[in-house]
Amino acid sequence: ENISDFSLNITDCTQVVVPEEVFFTVAAAGILENLLILIAVARNKNLHLPMYFFICSLAISDMLGSLYKTLENIFIILCKMGYLTRHGDFEKKLDDAMDSMFILSLLGSIFSLLAIAADRYITIFYALRYHNIMTLRRALVILAIIWTFCAGSSIAIALFSYEAATVIPFTILFPLMMFFILCLYVHMFLLARSHARKIASLPTSTVHHRTNMKGAITLTIFLGVFLCCWAPFVLHILLARFCPHNPYCACYMSIFHVNGTLIMCNAIINPMIFAFRSPELRSTFKKMFYCSR
Repeated sequence: ENISDFSLNITDCTQVVVPEEVFFTVAAAGILENLLILIAVARNKNLHLPMYFFICSLAISDMLGSLYKTLENIFIILCKMGYLTRHGDFEKKLDDAMDSMFILSLLGSIFSLLAIAADRYITIFYALRYHNIMTLRRALVILAIIWTFCAGSSIAIALFSYEAATVIPFTILFPLMMFFILCLYVHMFLLARSHARKIASLPTSTVHHRTNMKGAITLTIFLGVFLCCWAPFVLHILLARFCPHNPYCACYMSIFHVNGTLIMCNAIINPMIFAFRSPELRSTFKKMFYCSR
């Protein structure tokens, strides 16, 4: 808020304000959709697989992002109404807690996407040994390590967010992990054709390979949506930290509310991709809706 107010004094760009009603509507839709994913996986035993557990991890990250923006807007409204102050001790702790939730959402999304990418890689290139490599127990251990690391990192970054030594590694992590996933993709698709030739003689290999490639394409869509929704906000963090007095940086920061809305849109789009690309999830949703009726 302080940066946005300051930017108006050094640039001619008008601050773009998104109505609170839009924030709450988009956030509520994201929370409900991802909650539906979790319920569907929990109810259908056929979905108790490592891949769907990683998808649930991504859904939880999206829910945290929507919840963060909801609480932040409630906090801003209460401040405008005079029930809270911007510089009190309680408000400072509350703000740190919300920042920690935001960072946890971002880190959880990145590492969940990385886990899904690694799972798809193993499925395509080590199909015959997949169930020995990626067991349900190992998947749960991986998720426990991911969320423990993300929780600890989010708390540390939120507490020391004003230090450049904290902001720089946090912002570097985003492009670094995206680059690593992109390299995994390139390697995956370059070797997919040669790998298909090697397993062509096996029974049902063609169908199995097509299914695995469909999963890889779905993950590509996830990654593209994630970059489009989160990259503008991460860029805002960088500009706010390193060039807040530059008119061009201030002009970009005037669309802060739009960037926040994009984060919540990511939580809405991902469940739609799940439902559209996964026949098993579509079938589970139909059964859930028909039973409720």
